[in-house]
Amino acid sequence: MKLDIVHDLQSVYRKLVDSTSRPGLISDLGKEAALLDGENETGCSHSLLLLALTLLDQEVTFKVFSANAEAAEKEINQVTFAKTAEADQADYLFILHDAGKGSLEDAIQRANPGTFLNPHKSAVIIAETGAIREGGHLILKGPGIQTSTAVNVDMDGNWIRRREEKNKEYPVGVDLIFVDQDNQLLSLPRTTQVTEKRVVMNEWVM
Repeated sequence: MKLDIVHDLQSVYRKLVDSTSRPGLISDLGKEAALLDGENETGCSHSLLLLALTLLDQEVTFKVFSANAEAAEKEINQVTFAKTAEADQADYLFILHDAGKGSLEDAIQRANPGTFLNPHKSAVIIAETGAIREGGHLILKGPGIQTSTAVNVDMDGNWIRRREEKNKEYPVGVDLIFVDQDNQLLSLPRTTQVTEKRVVMNEWVM
């Protein structure tokens, strides 16, 4: 592994902070991901492993949703020393691309939303997805966004409504991070409102 654990992970962290403070800003982790060696047998993308290395340590817990969850959890434990936990107790939930249908919705529902006294103890969900790009069917509004911004996230399912239900009693809720196969990162903090556009009679409507 050619990755510099200090310098390169600081770069990943800065990009994550930028995308979290400015929802809709898509950050490129390609430079850092290229420093990780080859393919891994667990199915975790390089971007997901970068985030695990950046955010996890022996003081936090995590859960993996994947067809190969046990192997993925073993690898993440070996490189971060974080321990696994049940989904409703884990600090971080990872949804791999091979997770079963509805896994993201399930993770959102089961994730720890924190409490009104300790909202910072809520879970962060990190999900692998298809292409992430600017413009598209999702309209984002809220803190860090001047008016609104549009993005596209290639993720099936009813996760938008499930996320809205989970985050309806601010400040409790969960934060969501997407990474795609091209090492693009999009952060959706709980304060960001997400509206999906749909097509009716060849026109976009809210």
